[in-house]
Amino acid sequence: MLSELRIRDLAIIDELDLVFGPGFNVLTGETGAGKSIIIDAVNLLLGDRASQEVVRAGADRSEVEGTFVLDRGSAARLAPLLAENGLEGDQADLLVLAREVRANGRSVARVNGRAVNSALLAEVGQQLVDVHGQGEHLSLLREREHVNLLDRYAGLEAERSAAGDLVRRLRGVRRDLESLRQDERERARRIDLLTYQVEEIGAARLTPGEDGELDGERRRLANAEQLASLTNEALQLLQQSEGEQSGAMDLLGLAEGSLARLARIDPDTGRLGDQLAEAEALLDDLARELERYRDAVEFNPRRLQQVEERLHLIHTLERKYGDGIQEVLAYAERAAVELETITHAGERIGELEAAETELLAELGRRGAALSAARRTAGERMARAIEGELADLQMARARFAVQITWTPDGAGAVVDAASAAQAGEREGRYAFDTHGLDGVVFLVSANPGEPLRPLARVASGGETSRLMLALKTVLGRADETPTLIFDEIDQGIGGRVGTTVGRKLWGLTAQSDGRGIRHQVLCITHLPQLAAYGDLHFHVAKRVAGQRTVTNVQKLSGEERVSELADMMGADSQAGRASVVEIMSEVEHAKAKHERAAAPAQQKAR
Repeated sequence: MLSELRIRDLAIIDELDLVFGPGFNVLTGETGAGKSIIIDAVNLLLGDRASQEVVRAGADRSEVEGTFVLDRGSAARLAPLLAENGLEGDQADLLVLAREVRANGRSVARVNGRAVNSALLAEVGQQLVDVHGQGEHLSLLREREHVNLLDRYAGLEAERSAAGDLVRRLRGVRRDLESLRQDERERARRIDLLTYQVEEIGAARLTPGEDGELDGERRRLANAEQLASLTNEALQLLQQSEGEQSGAMDLLGLAEGSLARLARIDPDTGRLGDQLAEAEALLDDLARELERYRDAVEFNPRRLQQVEERLHLIHTLERKYGDGIQEVLAYAERAAVELETITHAGERIGELEAAETELLAELGRRGAALSAARRTAGERMARAIEGELADLQMARARFAVQITWTPDGAGAVVDAASAAQAGEREGRYAFDTHGLDGVVFLVSANPGEPLRPLARVASGGETSRLMLALKTVLGRADETPTLIFDEIDQGIGGRVGTTVGRKLWGLTAQSDGRGIRHQVLCITHLPQLAAYGDLHFHVAKRVAGQRTVTNVQKLSGEERVSELADMMGADSQAGRASVVEIMSEVEHAKAKHERAAAPAQQKAR
């Protein structure tokens, strides 16, 4: 549940710290006092889009922080998501969400003190809080949402997910089929092109790195005469004497004789002779290497032409298929794979068509089973909602869940046995990721009127009561710990207010009396509804230092009686007596519920 809510510099709220309790929390106050701003603050914690306009004038940022106490079920559901994103807190049963909106428009979200994006914040928040605002009526009137509401009520999420997986697989098979069934002429042209490319590259018999070796060989062949000349010149300078100039080897021999005479006079210089001998040996080795290199230099114009032609072929292939021999060979591999696929397209098409047929049949079977479960749950849901409407003084209203299948020649194949299970005829039917069903909620608000889609209900009061009945029934199946209702009593008169309050309070109490099922927060203008609150908060605004600020006060005792009397417009002795009577009736209704739940609680023990 939402245990604490801290708000700083949000709209007309400068500083607000709220501590909510389990059970039914009501917030009352005059219009414009800031009640809906509190709901806006919660929505920011749930990942709603943030605007710099919410920042209080003169402040550089708005801050909202919510502390949630998790029951065992909520902690278990959230644990994988938190662990996956490294968001575990110090206590497994405590979670802190925070949002900061800066005056420059930037927004920062945090989960357990760690920064996250708004999408992840929303993913965490939607498992903690469900906000039913004044615009919630519009979302419930959207027919595409009806199948989601029915599945949530019936607990069919796993079956629906399995049907969705089948649909996604089927769509993938159909995409592959469409790709393979392209124009035959285009496919033939592609086969010709790929065949030519694979053969051209294959005929070249390329070897990685050969282009570098060929470049070196071409340089040697093209400069053979100069290479031989330079090598001979170096050898002559090392070995031969020309005229008065001696070769390097001859000069080393003379130096060797001089060092030998020097060593006879000074033996300590003997090591110099040894060093000279080493130098002479090195030069001798160098001369032999030069001779071998000179003998290997080849004057071969024919080989030069062959090398240049080979390099030209390699460069031509590189211009067509990639930079470097490795890329050319990789292109050839890809082309060969594509060629294999296209060449055997007929076989692949047959395999995919068989897979498509199998998936369509399986989707028909699963879709029919899911539809049968929805139809059963729809009847149960309709009876439950009609019971709620009767409590809301719409006893003669009728509610129905209409489920239809749409024939489609390319749709899922439903055999006779599967179709009979859902009360339909065998055939082929359109499908989506939620299965075969089109789901629409139908309502007849008055006797004699036919059932019509919920979206066509005209009366605002009737719409509000229908929404409340839906939310009451769906809330019992909802695992979201905290439910927030922002003026859901809109359009409802005082005569129904007591019933509305009892139903909202009923969402908090377990049927066996063992603890709290939901924490409920409600903004209301109806004193009959507010009287059912386990905690009552009064929201007011005042002017302080020429600035408007919002204050919230928790009411009890005489303060609460005065507030309820003010809401009735009868702050008099008689009015206060009426409030006391209402509160007495509320306590009696709650005690009656607890007495009814006691046998179930004792049985559970």
